[in-house]
Amino acid sequence: MLLFTLSSLVCSFIPSGSWFIFFRFVQGIGASFTSATGAAIMVSSFAPQYRGRVLGISVSAVYLGLAVGPFVGGILTQYAGWRSIFVTAFVLGVFISIISFMYLGKDEKTELKAHKPKLYGTLFYMAALVLLLMGSSDIPALKAWLMMLGGVAMLLVFWMIERKSPHPIIETKLFTHNKLFAFSNLAALINYSATFAIVFLLSLYLHKIQGFSPQKAGTILIAQPVVMAIFSPFAGRLSDKWQPRLLATTGMSMITLGLTAFAFLSATTPIWLMVILLVWVGFGFSLFSSPNMNTIMSSVDKKLYGLASGTAATMRVLGQMVSMTIATLFFSIFLGKNSLDVVSNNQFLMAVKWAFISFAILSAIGIYFSMSRGKMERHH
Repeated sequence: MLLFTLSSLVCSFIPSGSWFIFFRFVQGIGASFTSATGAAIMVSSFAPQYRGRVLGISVSAVYLGLAVGPFVGGILTQYAGWRSIFVTAFVLGVFISIISFMYLGKDEKTELKAHKPKLYGTLFYMAALVLLLMGSSDIPALKAWLMMLGGVAMLLVFWMIERKSPHPIIETKLFTHNKLFAFSNLAALINYSATFAIVFLLSLYLHKIQGFSPQKAGTILIAQPVVMAIFSPFAGRLSDKWQPRLLATTGMSMITLGLTAFAFLSATTPIWLMVILLVWVGFGFSLFSSPNMNTIMSSVDKKLYGLASGTAATMRVLGQMVSMTIATLFFSIFLGKNSLDVVSNNQFLMAVKWAFISFAILSAIGIYFSMSRGKMERHH
């Protein structure tokens, strides 16, 4: 939180674009420290029978932030300039840092010995993600595909290094010998790959096809995260009593149906129908997310909580990258290098249609991994 807070302050007044990007990178490092450890801290602080309930509240808080953040950020940008967003992040960061020092307490002593990981393995992992991200932003150019291919190759090298390392950063055996852990993470990866670009696509649709202002479009799109924030705690609590895979699979099935319906958007689609679909997908997401996270954290020993939490966070970020890559690909196919303002509505709607069809197919595949993960054993 300190790293995130201080870098937010620097971003609020820095004059150079290059330095701004650098400190955004630093800000991301701070954010990764919190996102990778948050679930581990909570799970280790409560009895197993309350795990789903606690994670449900946490997921609800995340979605509440997703709902409020863009809305408030838009207002701040409109009336106080974009730098005010980082000033606000700094003020909130100071407050959260104080709360953390006051109430988080100290970690329990562990018998695990600290081992220094192999640095060159980490370098391959970092290079892979950079290549994948940079390549995905330049689709469909040939160099983009080559960069993404290089990124995949780097990931394979990283996997081989980790598999042979006595002290790996990522325990590959969890993916090869723990079906519950592996399939739950794959389901999360597929879920985020199929859903992250929804807001991106629909915001452009509301602007170009319906002619709405950014503020009005944001008010409509807020329906999905609000529903997710409301129902995630209930889904988490249910996952303490029922098998989480049943809840998660039901949620992913609802998401698949919603994505299929979005593929039929047209210039005459009524807004009330879009809101209903957003509520439907949001409810499906709340049924999936908390129980799935409960399964991931319950599928490993206590000493691996940090690794499980970090892996789940990585699946989320990778899924977001994949989702935007798919959306960018179809925009490149149907829109070419033309700006959104000059392409016809039919061209734009075709790009949106095939993106949602792809997302629906992906989500349908995720249903298999969600249902086939196996039964979660409860340890009360």
